[in-house]
Amino acid sequence: MNKRLLSVLCCPVTHKGLSVVRPDHLKKINTAISEGRLANRDGAILSESLKEALITDDGKIMYPVNDGIPVLLEGASVELNQLD
Repeated sequence: MNKRLLSVLCCPVTHKGLSVVRPDHLKKINTAISEGRLANRDGAILSESLKEALITDDGKIMYPVNDGIPVLLEGASVELNQLD
């Protein structure tokens, strides 16, 4: 992810800053996806593991990055309290 681009992006829902999800956290997210335990705000169960994602500064919301392009749509966002 381009650091300059990342510095101007924010969550469209909470307006908090975004950062790239750390590899260890992404592994935990992908485990939940493979187990069918993670859904986006539109209610769709995620079925494909993520190579990259963005997370809000408070760690509550994640946005997928597809082919290097952040998907900053509210419906595509994932509330990470589902991991608890």
